[in-house]
Amino acid sequence: MSSSSTVAGPPRAPAPHLPPMWLLVAATAVGPFGLHILIPSMPGLVTGFATDYGTVQLTLTLYLIGMGVAQLGLGPLSDRFGRRPVMIAGFAIYIGASTLCALSWSIEALIAGRILQAVGVCAGQVLSRAIVRDVLDRDRGASTIAFITMAMAIAPALAPLIGAYIDLWLGWRSIFVGLVLIALTTGAAIVLLLNETNLQKLPRLDFRGAFGHYRQLLRDRAFLGYSLSTSVTMSTYFGFLAGTPLILVEQMGQPVQAYGIWYLLITLTYMFGNWLATRFTVRIGGDRMMAWGVWFSLLAVLAMIAAERLGPAHPIVLFGPMCFFVMGNGLSQPNGISAAVGARPQIAGAASGLMGFTQMLVCATVTLLVGHIIQSSPLPMLLVMLATATLAVLFFLMARYRSSLSASDPPTPLQTKSMQT
Repeated sequence: MSSSSTVAGPPRAPAPHLPPMWLLVAATAVGPFGLHILIPSMPGLVTGFATDYGTVQLTLTLYLIGMGVAQLGLGPLSDRFGRRPVMIAGFAIYIGASTLCALSWSIEALIAGRILQAVGVCAGQVLSRAIVRDVLDRDRGASTIAFITMAMAIAPALAPLIGAYIDLWLGWRSIFVGLVLIALTTGAAIVLLLNETNLQKLPRLDFRGAFGHYRQLLRDRAFLGYSLSTSVTMSTYFGFLAGTPLILVEQMGQPVQAYGIWYLLITLTYMFGNWLATRFTVRIGGDRMMAWGVWFSLLAVLAMIAAERLGPAHPIVLFGPMCFFVMGNGLSQPNGISAAVGARPQIAGAASGLMGFTQMLVCATVTLLVGHIIQSSPLPMLLVMLATATLAVLFFLMARYRSSLSASDPPTPLQTKSMQT
């Protein structure tokens, strides 16, 4: 009697699948929604806490900085422990911080709560990008990130209007009660539905090693170029966001409510740019789409300067060209994000965290700069925007001509599975 036997190897780990798209959208949207919803209430906080506007503005600026700094740690933590548990912990922190904001007894307590909010909620943005890159290749990842960004853009578009009416009817503290309810709902969905996509976790948590990863990324011309290009492009938008409320009310004589309406318009055009990216990135290629986006945005800023100098003192001279800027932004941002995070796929969490830190730090710096130099004319704000839009083009060119990322992009688990079948 003869028999043959084979020795079975260890079972192969299943390839990760992309979590529900709406869940990634929701996890990403909570942060921008919480950032923008308080802006209409800021003048009232000056009176409510008997302080000055510069101090109240820290609820916005330090929120950005808090998001940036936290992302440096979230990336390595998710590379070690996985995307799912870190995201759950982040939302738990956000819920506690929002409760602190609702109960805040001083402007300092409110600022502290806002910083903690940012630390917790940025997990949704950082890890959603890393989750996409865990599963998809660069171009498909860019298309998916573009869709997430397009859908998520609804949140900051509606947040100022929603915040203004909540403040009017119920008071500003009710804004944070609403944020607690939103975070509880989203957090419960994450616990129930988010699968783990990081199947190659690092063996130990080593922050020295994490900073070693950051050093690797800072030496990578592709990562630097794409990350800095997306950062200064985003800062152009935030510079506009910081200056236009004052310009509309004090220089153009517009009511406060007008800001929310015009802001909704530019958000819709940004979503259109994201839709174009989802539609054509895989067919055209990420670098070409990003090139079109950064050049289009630069031309839009130049058009804005010309319109402001030659046109009437009306919001259309700013918001009209800004619509074209954000449409270009919608083309470039998802492709730049996907390329930067995918520059070193084995440390995608660290790459996502470092890129997010860079974005928030640059945006906070430009926001403070615009707030200090804007006076009786929009021109100082526009010149800052021109400088950052020009830098976006230059950093993109650095990434494009110094990188062989597209040629050397390794297969992801999803690609490997498809090749084996």
